[in-house]
Amino acid sequence: MRVIFKNATVYKSGSLVKHDMFFDGASLSLFSGELFPMDAKVIENTVILPGFCDVHVHFREPGFSYKETIKSGCAAAAHGGYTAVMTMPNLSPVPDCHENLEKQLLKIREDAFINVYPYASITKGELGKEISELEGMSGRVLAFSDDGKGVRDESIMLSAMQRAKRLGKVIAAHCEDISLVNGGYIHDGEYARLNGHRGICSESEFLPIMRDIKLAKETGVKYHVCHVSAKESVEAIRAAKKEGVDITCETAPHYLVFNDMDIADEGRFKMNPPIRSEEDRLALIEGIKDGTIDMIATDHAPHSEAEKSKGLEGSLMGVVGLESAFAVLYTHLVKTGIISLSRLVELMAINPRERFLIDSDSGYTVFDVGEEYSINSDDFLSMGKATPFEGMNVFGRCLITCLDGKCVYTDKRLSE
Repeated sequence: MRVIFKNATVYKSGSLVKHDMFFDGASLSLFSGELFPMDAKVIENTVILPGFCDVHVHFREPGFSYKETIKSGCAAAAHGGYTAVMTMPNLSPVPDCHENLEKQLLKIREDAFINVYPYASITKGELGKEISELEGMSGRVLAFSDDGKGVRDESIMLSAMQRAKRLGKVIAAHCEDISLVNGGYIHDGEYARLNGHRGICSESEFLPIMRDIKLAKETGVKYHVCHVSAKESVEAIRAAKKEGVDITCETAPHYLVFNDMDIADEGRFKMNPPIRSEEDRLALIEGIKDGTIDMIATDHAPHSEAEKSKGLEGSLMGVVGLESAFAVLYTHLVKTGIISLSRLVELMAINPRERFLIDSDSGYTVFDVGEEYSINSDDFLSMGKATPFEGMNVFGRCLITCLDGKCVYTDKRLSE
């Protein structure tokens, strides 16, 4: 396979430059020849970017391999242009001690073909009652999280932050006060009112964030807020940064593109936290623009078809996102002029690595941004197919993703 990416937009050290690039099936190099090789496929309208890094994915193994495996998760990530991911600990067994963590690391060593970094849990079994064996796992993880559950006990969170501070690790918090959820499953807003559904209020997110900001300020821990969705959360994080708190946060593509009036009564729109109001969405956009929001993660959370086919009421929480993230964000944020392509690279590749001290890798990805297509979950390599972006017309089709001199994803059309 020999491909010329003609006049490609290439990201180099924070800048975008134009080059003709030659791909020989394994490596990418500047093309300086006067004539393109006769046997080379010539493709225009491409961008060549560093491999993305997602700090919030669920690969479901060990324990739930019928939803996703390390291998299928890596395939999905590579298809989306990612060369590094961080996997959340809601597994079986929960990685709350050295022995349990090793079971996950074994699967990663056996099956991963991109860089996979596991979280360890903050509390044992993610039950919020007793702190995990943080010291015993700190040398093998980058951060601690109880994602999927909030740590309700303030004293537990304070102690965890103090220990993480000593270890130099990040506390990544799923901020949710379950006592304020009351069994809801979508935003407690206009859609819920019009359709008689139970909602999840914004207070369940921003009140725990405000509590944790106080604790992070007290302890000096590196504190990271997962999947921010509410305007009050953005305001609280912005204020904390101005006060010098060591805080970062992420949001996800679906919170930046949809509001609650876009929801349909289908499992592919059920995630936690929920899609909120247009006012919340615009606050997130402003947070992306002014730097309050540091990165975009997908919260890629695959489930089986049966688990996602019961509408908003009966389906499990979680949607897939690795294979559509760049296209959705490029189409809705870059092509519309809301942010630059360089800013999107910072959000998807640069900032996540800097915050979690992930070494930059040799990975890169190439996207065709000239041709519009429709997102079709049948094309996904993930075992999960529930995406709120099903049928959306976008620009940004992944052509190749490479890491350490090997292609970990190649679009079949390159060899046609």
